[in-house]
Amino acid sequence: MPQNIHSIVKNLVLIGGGHSHAIVLRMFGSRMLPGVNLTLINPTLDTPYSGMLPGHIAGFYSRDQCHIDLRALAKFAQAQLYIDQAVALDLENNKVLCANQPAINFDVLSIDIGSTPAKISVSGAAEFAISAKPVSQLLQHWDQIKENVAANPQLPISIAVVGGGAGGVELALAMQANLVQLVAENENLEMHLFQRSGELMPNYHPSVRRLMQQVVISKGIQLHLGEAVCQITPMISRETREKYTIKCESGLTVECNKVFWVTQASAPDWLKAAGLGTDEQGFILVDDNLRSLTHANVFAAGDIATMINYPLPKAGVFAVRQGQPLFENLQRLLLGKTLKPYRPQQQYLSLIGTGDKKAIATRGAFTLPPHKLLWCWKDYIDRRFMQRFHKFSDCRDVS
Repeated sequence: MPQNIHSIVKNLVLIGGGHSHAIVLRMFGSRMLPGVNLTLINPTLDTPYSGMLPGHIAGFYSRDQCHIDLRALAKFAQAQLYIDQAVALDLENNKVLCANQPAINFDVLSIDIGSTPAKISVSGAAEFAISAKPVSQLLQHWDQIKENVAANPQLPISIAVVGGGAGGVELALAMQANLVQLVAENENLEMHLFQRSGELMPNYHPSVRRLMQQVVISKGIQLHLGEAVCQITPMISRETREKYTIKCESGLTVECNKVFWVTQASAPDWLKAAGLGTDEQGFILVDDNLRSLTHANVFAAGDIATMINYPLPKAGVFAVRQGQPLFENLQRLLLGKTLKPYRPQQQYLSLIGTGDKKAIATRGAFTLPPHKLLWCWKDYIDRRFMQRFHKFSDCRDVS
């Protein structure tokens, strides 16, 4: 007689605690699969929810309100949690190599590690700019800035954000909203936003671009459109705060105390080096089942994945929506069943905060200008998502 599949132990390893994997863990906790050893590898004990992160920086949410506790989530899913950094894959022997502990064996692997802003080609950016990811490091720098400004509100401070996509715009607006309450005089605060192209948020409808440009300017943020940053150098200053010079290809130079880097997303080199099929930016190529094109036992979701049939922007909304189909296909593979394709919707709703408890709503060509009711809507959606991870025993459906 054939051996029952439940008596065969399979090792399912999840690299990264991104949105998709948080949902996968939550669903495994509600729908356990006998004979499966579940493992999560993540550098930190919690994971940020991108939808509420700008609100946290603006001062509207506490840190706990916008982070998922991975230790509690792993416990609920009966998963082994390793606080470590995956640094390589041995796909011939099905092993994950980590920075600080022995290799971890897998039968099925899923990767949801997000992305990082690309800055290697810009002189001084890797050394002197603060990357938007990993979020834990961003928030450490941000907390220190707030402490310094609160302790010395009379000192002028200048902040630069490089990258005029949705992430950079929301970050600049959120920082401006928080810091303007801490400085002694509004004139003591300078916020600069650099965008390589001639328009903000080029992946959005023109109506959104126009609205956001008006909002950014109205808040007093100095907008540098069509300016490609090519160099960041430290300055010798008598001030207590460090200072840097930002140089652009046009010759424009701007002095500032901190530089935040929120440019085009990139992927770590070790994915391609392992032999996984990737796109030109290094993101894992997956089919409609969220499975690697080159390795049948490897899946990927969220920003780190590129669906070959559905070119999606690197946005948290897709990582959230991929969570359930990823869970279902992982279980189907482990049970020897046919995988089920996932087809993302072509148009989706975006609610973009403007730093003042207002938000813009956009879907396709339809756009609504900033309004408090839209922020309330966004706040409701975000809080409802996070509530799913606060009381695991009460959760049964994440669709």
